Amino acid sequence: MSDYKSEHTQEEEENKKKNSRLRINLFFFSTFILFCVMIIRLAVLQFVEGPTLTEKEASNIVKNVPLPPNRGTIYDAAGVKLAYSEPTHSLYITLMKDYSQKNGMKNRPEAEKIADELLAVFNKSGSPDHEKMTKEELINAMDLDFKKYAGYMPRRIKMDLTDQEIAYFSEHRSDFPGIAIEEESVRRYDPDTVAVQTVGYIRTYSGSKSLDKYGKIDESERSDQTQDPGLIYSEPEFVGYDGLELMYQDELRGKNGYKKVTINPRNMPEEIEDIIPPEKGYDIHSTINKEIQLKTEQAITEQLNWLQTHPVAGGTHPNATTGFAVAMEVKTGNVVAMASIPDYDPNIWETGSVTPANWKQIQNIYQNGAIRSFNPGKQGSHPESVVLLGSVIKPLSVLIGLEEKLIGPNTYYTDTGATYFGKEGHKTRVQNAQGHAYGGMDPARALEKSSNVFMIDEIGLKLYQKYGSKSIDVWDRYMTSFGLGISTGSGLPGEWKGRKEYINVKQAGSVQSAMAYASFGQQGKYTTLQLAQYAVMLANEGKRLKPQLVSKITDHQGRIIKTFGPEVLSTVNFDKTYWDVIKRGMKTSVSSFEGFPYSFARKTGTSQQSVGGKMIDNGVFIAFAPKEDPVLAIAVVIPEGGFGSYSAAPIARKIFDAYDQVYGLAGVPKGKSSEETQGGN
Repeated sequence: MSDYKSEHTQEEEENKKKNSRLRINLFFFSTFILFCVMIIRLAVLQFVEGPTLTEKEASNIVKNVPLPPNRGTIYDAAGVKLAYSEPTHSLYITLMKDYSQKNGMKNRPEAEKIADELLAVFNKSGSPDHEKMTKEELINAMDLDFKKYAGYMPRRIKMDLTDQEIAYFSEHRSDFPGIAIEEESVRRYDPDTVAVQTVGYIRTYSGSKSLDKYGKIDESERSDQTQDPGLIYSEPEFVGYDGLELMYQDELRGKNGYKKVTINPRNMPEEIEDIIPPEKGYDIHSTINKEIQLKTEQAITEQLNWLQTHPVAGGTHPNATTGFAVAMEVKTGNVVAMASIPDYDPNIWETGSVTPANWKQIQNIYQNGAIRSFNPGKQGSHPESVVLLGSVIKPLSVLIGLEEKLIGPNTYYTDTGATYFGKEGHKTRVQNAQGHAYGGMDPARALEKSSNVFMIDEIGLKLYQKYGSKSIDVWDRYMTSFGLGISTGSGLPGEWKGRKEYINVKQAGSVQSAMAYASFGQQGKYTTLQLAQYAVMLANEGKRLKPQLVSKITDHQGRIIKTFGPEVLSTVNFDKTYWDVIKRGMKTSVSSFEGFPYSFARKTGTSQQSVGGKMIDNGVFIAFAPKEDPVLAIAVVIPEGGFGSYSAAPIARKIFDAYDQVYGLAGVPKGKSSEETQGGN
């Protein structure tokens, strides 16, 4: 019995061992199978499904593709559009392959073929008025090497498509992978060329980064990844580059829209997830009045032609080819006209750049000569746009003399026609214009007769005797207080501060000489806008007003966003009798104002300088009217125009008449004018 149990137990244990081995074998086999499946699956994931999954993962990266905003309008004071945007259609292309040199140029022939096909369409269906695009220009626009744009960014190939081009590309979209026709806007300017240098022009953002404004924006965008995408500039976007277009860039621009686009690992677009529309920019209402501005431009142009063809004061003035004028309201500071002649048609900038032929024509005139210094011709052959003031400085010279107690309102002086200054044996002689000797005079008559010798003896030399070497600092303080040699505060980009030549003692020969020359207007060059601001100060007796170029800003529904009113930058407090003296003296005879129905204060100026080895005369003129209750002040500069009385004054008369027609110097518009004064008379 015991043997039977023993055998039975032994058999059971054998069975258990067999079952255990079987289970172990099954476990290891199952584990092996699982590992094999896992390895195969990993291999499939890595080598088969890997690229697809990676691409899908990368497709979750969303980029913002900008949509350019609709730029606001710049109006004149009467609501006439001076700069505005019109809808247009542009051809864009998004690269669907990598054509870059980094990719070995293997796809480059295909890109060249696309370029050739696009050119063929442009040449056949494009506007004959537009300059034909070259293949090199088109390849550059495609940016095949991603120098300007990321792979997912559309490239603008051509603006202002014709109906025929739009129709062709719409029908043959499948033949041109990645192309799209986008509606955007093109900038237009009043074809009458109204204050073009003041209004300014536009260029592409990519071509504008040399300006501090856009260079700084570019740097901040690269460093700030959290910025509102609507405020980020796109490379082909148009931006203001000068004048009001630049000055009010932020207001005019609005906010760009953008497409939310998913991209793949090759940085190429996959699909559009969302579209945020752009917001239109604000509208700018300038103080420039088109009617007065055009009359100002016409007056300068006609006067230049008259000076070039009519002998006066010794001959014609063939080199009088430029003229500048500013008309500024005395009580508001509003600039109603600012002219820089010759001007040009700014519509040549509509694509953001100009052709070489157009650039050759405008390179010496596209800047605003009323606020800047530039030479209109070959260096040294013409004077720059900013000239010495000549006798226009004399009202201020008299005010300085009175305030410094160098003279009194009734000081008596005998004008012998010439005076001397400098070291004994090396004295410099200066005489009045044409050597006139005016005899006995007080300060008011010295102004009226524009006596150089009075200004030297009674102001320049006496100021030097009082302060010695410090007299330059004293003179500079007065110049600055009247806005000469500092910014006018207008805000116009690139405004020139002037040139204080009296500081250059070495050039003058001595401090005494610097003061002598400065006293009658031969030691400082200032812009026409500075002269207008100075004339306003003489008119309102000491308030330096900010030149206002914009009256208000509105949104696209006409709601007022901001308004601008008179702004006093600084004040000079002189005795009332001093202002009365200069106003009595500002009555130089000017024949072009015969029949002018208002009393007015004026000062002619003729400054001399050496140009091309010979002395030339520049015409300068300031005036304000009516004298008792001044409304408008005007400054005119005609380089190489000769005496200011016959070169610059006739222009000022026509500007006064134009203002009288539109607004009225007595507060009531005169309407249409009678026959205008003939130039030069």
